[in-house]
Amino acid sequence: MLRAYGGEAGDARVARRRAALIEAALDMLAQDDDGTVTVRGVCARAELTPRYFYESFPGIDDLVAAAYDGVIARITEQALGAFAAGDDSTDKVRGAVDAVVGVIESDRRVGRLLFADTVRSPVVSRKRAESTRLFVALTGDSAVEAVGVAPGPVTTAAAYFQVGGLGRLLAAWTEGEVQVDRTQLVDVCVHLLLGLGSLP
Repeated sequence: MLRAYGGEAGDARVARRRAALIEAALDMLAQDDDGTVTVRGVCARAELTPRYFYESFPGIDDLVAAAYDGVIARITEQALGAFAAGDDSTDKVRGAVDAVVGVIESDRRVGRLLFADTVRSPVVSRKRAESTRLFVALTGDSAVEAVGVAPGPVTTAAAYFQVGGLGRLLAAWTEGEVQVDRTQLVDVCVHLLLGLGSLP
């Protein structure tokens, strides 16, 4: 068991240092270059020594994966919560989309991590593919609940189309290539996502 130091429990110190490393990794991934993250760089940004890096992560890939997973967990939690709170299908979808947009809008690093083509990390590439499959599954499940489509390969195909299109739209909006405000963006996304209900 880790001893308390300076009034802070050992486990709390470890958690604080881990959080600082993840924040530093997000900063580095969101840089306008290729988003390279190194042990030396992330430790310098977090003002920690490598000893404390290896206290939390076996290697840099594990840190990058943790940073990405944390972003996806935040988006998923807020989107599912908003969807569950909706009164009808439109309200559910609007709440979920607005929650996703809210996370991206509140933290520029999130948009770059999820969408920027300049981020070259193989870990991020793999995580993007994993998160796409996750959001496809969630979109398909939500469509079954919200608009009554039947589960199956057609719904899955449509969900891939929608997740991919939504991702590119959010990427373009994040980079300023689509000149609409947040309300207009959400309106467009909701209209297109509800199109799942018209599947044959």
